[in-house]
Amino acid sequence: MPDSERIGLHNLKPAPGSRRPRKRVGRGEGSGTGKTAGRGQKGWGSRSGAKRRARFEGGQNPIHMRMRKLRGPHMKKSMPFEPFRTHTQPVNLLDLEARFDSGEAVTLEALRAKGLATRKQVPVKVLAKGELSKPLTVHAHTFSAAARERIEAAGGTCQLIEA
Repeated sequence: MPDSERIGLHNLKPAPGSRRPRKRVGRGEGSGTGKTAGRGQKGWGSRSGAKRRARFEGGQNPIHMRMRKLRGPHMKKSMPFEPFRTHTQPVNLLDLEARFDSGEAVTLEALRAKGLATRKQVPVKVLAKGELSKPLTVHAHTFSAAARERIEAAGGTCQLIEA
């Protein structure tokens, strides 16, 4: 192609040798793919409608059947659905610091009113993320050790709710 001619849709061509003609099977013995048309003599692959199924491994037990099955909603034998699920709802000290005034009582109702611990019937656990600078009386089902330490260091008290 001369350098002066610009490349455009009118002169695009595939690379030489990249396009081959379609193999026409079953067109006589002399073609090399006559009679059985490249399908062999007998067996499933020679039959009409035969397709190589995805996951088919030649009749041996396929991998999806060999592997053990765990963690599914369909069997009682399977593992628990959520092995890392926590059965408490967390409340951090930084949230208490931001939403409550000094000397206030932090009860479950007060937490719900301020938008914390909104799930009913789920125990509340106070965690030590953040700092606490004011004395608060905190009522919760459980406390982390560090949270209890910081609440008491700020002059507050921790009261366990029996559930």
